[in-house]
Amino acid sequence: MRVKRIVLSPPNQAFSLALNLHRMNFSRKHQVYKSDIPFSFTLTNNSNKMQKAFISFLECASNLGSLGRKLIRVAILIIFVWIGGLKFANYEANGIIPFVANSPLMSFFLKDANNKVTNDEGKIVKEYTLNKVPEGKYDQAKHDWHVENRTYLFSHGLGILIMTIGILVFLGLFSPYLGIIGELLCIIMTIGTLTFLITTPETFVHASPEALAAGEWANGFPFLSGAGRLVIKDTAILAGAVVLLSESASKILARLKK
Repeated sequence: MRVKRIVLSPPNQAFSLALNLHRMNFSRKHQVYKSDIPFSFTLTNNSNKMQKAFISFLECASNLGSLGRKLIRVAILIIFVWIGGLKFANYEANGIIPFVANSPLMSFFLKDANNKVTNDEGKIVKEYTLNKVPEGKYDQAKHDWHVENRTYLFSHGLGILIMTIGILVFLGLFSPYLGIIGELLCIIMTIGTLTFLITTPETFVHASPEALAAGEWANGFPFLSGAGRLVIKDTAILAGAVVLLSESASKILARLKK
């Protein structure tokens, strides 16, 4: 059987070529490339991913309440035991005298808290101001004054109280009854400490006349000194103690209702 060879005439060849080109163009037009995706669609897709990640973060963070309260107890334990232990060091005891001597709630613990004397400039001042000892320094005469003033005796007692409060607050992890005692004492103590901002002149900067004349404007309230900056931080401890008090009270109520 013979197969006839068909030769396309020029018009038929042109038609076939046009048909092939049309097929190629149609295929290219309907092929989707990454660059062909609208920018708005990509932006929306990324936004959805970020939103999901943010929601996952919020869900995780919302479950940290219990851990946070435990960490507050540990933080108060560390701060109170550490600071309370330092109250047995003379330099720390010397440092708290300005607070205690000016406090109507505590000054009666000291023998010479309200004694007034004349300093070298002829000004009448409280006697403790002439017996301040810089940290790391020693002065026998000033040391003897602090012994006579019951400075170290008061500081040791305060240290024991502070450490006891820190331990009781921490034990609230295991017993809400112990915890609530510690938290109440912690609240009372921090409120008492914050009163130093009112009663202790050393908690604010007092610019000298020379400094004021030179243009220094940081003088008095609200410009906290180093002592004042130390005291103001007790607001955070007070807030934490209130949170823990609420937790302990809730646990005790739950037990009483059973």
